[in-house]
Amino acid sequence: MRGIEKLQHYGGLLFAGAIFPLGLAPFNFWPAVPLSIALLFRTLQHKTIKQTLLNTTAYAFGLFFAGASWLYVSIHEYGFIAAPLALLATTLFCLFLAFIFAMPFALSAFIPQTPISWILALPSIWVLSEWIRTWFLTGFPWLFAGYSHTETWLSGWAPVGGVLWLSFLSAFSGIILTLIFQGHIKLSAVRQSAVVMLCIVVAGYILQQYEWTEKSGKPISVALIQPNIPQGEKWSKEKQTAILTQLSAQSEVHWDKDLIVWPEMAVPTTPERIPVFIQDLQKRALKTNTSLLSGIVTYDNETRRYFNSMIALGPSVGQYNKTRLVPFGEYVPLESLLRGLIKFFDLPMSSIARGGDNQEPFSIQGHLISAAICYEVVYPDLVARNSIDSSVIMTVSNDTWFGRSIGPKQHMQMAQMRALENAKPLIRGTNNGISALVDHRGRIYQTIELHQTLALSGTVQPRVGATLFTKLRSWPLILIALLICISLVRARKQY
Repeated sequence: MRGIEKLQHYGGLLFAGAIFPLGLAPFNFWPAVPLSIALLFRTLQHKTIKQTLLNTTAYAFGLFFAGASWLYVSIHEYGFIAAPLALLATTLFCLFLAFIFAMPFALSAFIPQTPISWILALPSIWVLSEWIRTWFLTGFPWLFAGYSHTETWLSGWAPVGGVLWLSFLSAFSGIILTLIFQGHIKLSAVRQSAVVMLCIVVAGYILQQYEWTEKSGKPISVALIQPNIPQGEKWSKEKQTAILTQLSAQSEVHWDKDLIVWPEMAVPTTPERIPVFIQDLQKRALKTNTSLLSGIVTYDNETRRYFNSMIALGPSVGQYNKTRLVPFGEYVPLESLLRGLIKFFDLPMSSIARGGDNQEPFSIQGHLISAAICYEVVYPDLVARNSIDSSVIMTVSNDTWFGRSIGPKQHMQMAQMRALENAKPLIRGTNNGISALVDHRGRIYQTIELHQTLALSGTVQPRVGATLFTKLRSWPLILIALLICISLVRARKQY
């Protein structure tokens, strides 16, 4: 391939990846996802491992650089890094993510070069690629294809197989489009594929009507407090009193509710340093029979570690410590080497410890509420595991790090999917938006938009039971995808 041809080839792959995020929030043009995938798949047939990895890495770099552009905002505006260095850091991180994305696609070089093999293998490899990003080096489960169907008929499949199953269906559509464009399947096969997809879509619509869970007790009245504290002020000691005063003032008219929610790290210090404030809140909560759930920093004297926590005050007490931490934001990988090297590695609260597994849910008005703090809500299996015995999912966040990028709306969409997968209502309280109440079908019915200082008052209907996904999580699909790939690789060897 000549220089100009290489430029056109890889430029096309970058473009193909860059259009992928158009299928997700805030754009929600779902056809962009299978089209983007199809443009990638057309470059993978009859390729060596090296060619496959190069093609897929180029595509994924375009995907992440366009879809995770908010990384630059976080690094530059809140990491105190100069614009050129922030751009370089964003580029390197996106390249790293692209390589992780590309690794499973090396399997495509070892499968039989037939249409039926591609139809089975490539959607399976796509799912394995997304799954690896949920755990490899703590994980970055962002920009999954399945999120493009949060509000389409295919969303009915979410309680069955979760977001990864929706990703499989998106990739399946992509490979069918590829084979049609290339003329590798006959008209009869096109018709058969169209019938299969139509049946899947109709089945999704039917599944949307199925009630996986059932109502439990009376609705819970909720007030979400969105203080909209600028990130630059949040950890200022001079602003601490003003922040606490604001939170109290915004909550004043809501002590008649069952539950008041303050966002992630709403209280920017430990309870031990503000005992009077905490005691006053506890007294007020007990007097009104209102539970207050607040994000806060906590400190364990025995281990001498800080935690990103949620605490409950009032008739129900308890604490949840975040288990999935954000690299560099909450902890520094290779801390002994990187700490102090540049300001970005010394961000406020970047020495947070990981909470333990199997923590107890909160009990509010006799209902169990599972917790997810910020980044944790993007992990499908984690939320499913924690919510299996709960009747409401609660997530708090501080999305100020995203600035005015597309990040907050992507984050909100992923929270919607968690409600949909588990058929449980979801409460989302944030510092700067989007705060929302989401029903068990993943539909937002009350919200506070970005960068508003407001309080939201509404009700959520607790639901008990478990979807198929809640019980089994992603493991059946992952095992099936692995078996398909192994079988096809073995078939290629025999061939």
